[in-house]
Amino acid sequence: MQLERRDFLSTLTLAGAAALFSGNPLLAATAQKKEKLGIALVGLGYYSTDLLAPALQMTEKCYLAGIVTGTPAKAETWKAKYKIPDKNIYNYQNFDQIANNPDIDIVYVVLPPSMHREYVVRAAKAGKHVFCEKPMAPSVADCEAMIKACSSSKVKLAIGYRCQHDPNIQAIMKLAKEPKFGKVKMVTSAAGYFDARTDHWKQKKSLGGGVMGDMGVYALQGARLATGEEPISVFAQASTTRPDIYKEVEETMMFMLDFPSGAKASCQTSFGINMNHLHVNYEKGWAKLEPQSGYNGNKGSLSNGTLIEFPIKNQQAKQMDEDCDAILRNTDLIAPGEEGLRDIRVVEAIYKSAAAGKVIKI
Repeated sequence: MQLERRDFLSTLTLAGAAALFSGNPLLAATAQKKEKLGIALVGLGYYSTDLLAPALQMTEKCYLAGIVTGTPAKAETWKAKYKIPDKNIYNYQNFDQIANNPDIDIVYVVLPPSMHREYVVRAAKAGKHVFCEKPMAPSVADCEAMIKACSSSKVKLAIGYRCQHDPNIQAIMKLAKEPKFGKVKMVTSAAGYFDARTDHWKQKKSLGGGVMGDMGVYALQGARLATGEEPISVFAQASTTRPDIYKEVEETMMFMLDFPSGAKASCQTSFGINMNHLHVNYEKGWAKLEPQSGYNGNKGSLSNGTLIEFPIKNQQAKQMDEDCDAILRNTDLIAPGEEGLRDIRVVEAIYKSAAAGKVIKI
């Protein structure tokens, strides 16, 4: 039966019945513990369509249970392809009724960054755990509100930092805690690609666009994770080679970071340059990854000849399985909301530095 626009935009008829499960504390307390968690994807753009949905066909701890979209035609396509029942299909008007659906345990927010705060907060108030794509949000204030909402509702908030689930990145993170090569002295970290699009949210300030919050987070995380420290100051410079497209936001950002140990980092990110690498100089050696933040194929080497080339079937599947396992066992997430906040705190300082043309303390 086709999902008509009128029905799609109306209140779900089964919401009342489903409320018996979520609204009854006795039933909730005696419900059988799940082995797999149901995920609802909010926003069905490229990342959900081409990466998350296929990854959810490989996961062991979770499955695609529902969708939230403002486009009825997309709802029909996904319904047929993934056998999603009508009662698990929502739009942005009836989204809050997801609270009454026991099939859905996690809401995965895959919207433009300007919408992250609203839907993370609404999902938390609905009593659902939340996965949120990076960048976490356009501002520190947004991030703090999201963390508070999830904490108040006693649900977990994970940021979609797939790279932190990649054993190749984890190998670099481990070196920061070991004396193998001594202290980190200098990090060079870059992440960028040539984006040929001319009318996308990444080019619109009101939607949270700009390279720094998107690819820039990878360059920033390369430095943060390699040093195992948080930067204390930054000097940044923004630029563009296509002012007709990047009228509101930066196309390229370069920034220098200082860390408490004395380590320094030179970072570059761009929507106009293809680059993806991480090079770490220690007191007695070096480590490098190239690429450092690809969807697959991240690999590198150490100065002692050791290769960093751990196989991984699918980053997104591993990320979601590990985050779901943390929810099921009530253990710490690899990249909780606080990790997203740490990045955005630095991103705000980078923008301030670029605007003021001077070093900004963080």
